[in-house]
Amino acid sequence: MNGESVIDVRGLTKRFGGRVVVDDFALRVPRGAIYGFLGPNGSGKTTTIRMVCGLLRPDEGEGTCLGLDVRQESALIKERVGYMTQRFSLYEDMSIRENLDFVARLYALPDRRRRVEAALGDLGLSGRAEQLAGTLSGGWKQRLALAACMIHEPELLLLDEPTAGVDPKARRDFWDQIRAYAAHGVTTLVSTHYMDEAVQCDQIAFIAYGRKLIDAPTREIPGIVGLHAWRVTAPDLDAVQARLRGHPGVELTARFGADLHACGLDREALDAAVAVIRDMPGVEVTRIEAGLEEIFIHLMAQSTDALQ
Repeated sequence: MNGESVIDVRGLTKRFGGRVVVDDFALRVPRGAIYGFLGPNGSGKTTTIRMVCGLLRPDEGEGTCLGLDVRQESALIKERVGYMTQRFSLYEDMSIRENLDFVARLYALPDRRRRVEAALGDLGLSGRAEQLAGTLSGGWKQRLALAACMIHEPELLLLDEPTAGVDPKARRDFWDQIRAYAAHGVTTLVSTHYMDEAVQCDQIAFIAYGRKLIDAPTREIPGIVGLHAWRVTAPDLDAVQARLRGHPGVELTARFGADLHACGLDREALDAAVAVIRDMPGVEVTRIEAGLEEIFIHLMAQSTDALQ
C-alpha cells in the first residue's frame, strides 16, 4: 500500500422514498488496501458501494474514485472497476469460456482470446472451460464471477458479500486470490458478515443504519472500542447466562460453540459480575481479548435506527 487514495469521498447521502439509507458517509481508501464493510442487512453497505463506483448517484456529497468525480464521471469509473454482486449474475446456459468471452466483448478488449485464456488460468478454470456455468457448485461459480470481474484488469475491485453460500475451503482460496491482487496494487472494497474474512481486511468500517460507527485499521479496533471479555465454560451455560444477563458491568453475553463470552466496557464492573458465577457447579472462567465478532455484536446493540 502507499499513500495514494483510490477512493476519497465525503458527505455521501442517499434517500429512497424519503428515507435516508446512507447518511453523511466519508471514506478514504489507499491503493492496494483491502477495506472491509461490516454491518447488518439493510445497513447501507451495498448502497454505499454502488455510489462509490458510479452505479448510483448520491443525493448529497462529493469525492473521487480512481481520481474521477463520483457525480460527474461515473461512466468512466465503471470502466475501471470490477464489481461482484451477491447473486451470481452470469449466463448459466453458457460455458465458462463463453461467459468470459462475452464479458471481454462488452469491454471491447483487444487481444480478447489471450485475455480469456489468462483469466481461465489465473482462477484455475482452464480444466472446466467448456462446462456450463449453471452446473457449477457455489465455489466454482464464485471463481467464474471473480474471473469476469478481473478480465479487464480493473484497478478497484468491489465485492458485495462475495462468499455467501460457499464452503470454507472455497472462501479461503478466494481470499488467497484477493491478497494476490492486492500485492499487485489492486484495491478491494468488500462487504462481509464473516468474521474470519473481516480479519483479513487491512481496515474495517462498522456500519449500522446508514452511519459509520467506527473506521480503523483492523488490528487497532479492539483497543479503540475497549471491550473487555471473559470466556466461561460450564455444564449448564444457560443457567450461567441467565445469572449474568442484566448484571451491572455485563453489556453482552454470547454463545460461541461450547463457551459463553461475557463482555463489558467497565473492566472492574465486569470482573465483579463474573465473580458471582464462580461458585456455580463446573464453572471455569478465563480472561480473553474481545474479538471482532464480540465487538460487532456490541456495536450493533448500541446503535439505533434513528434515520428518517
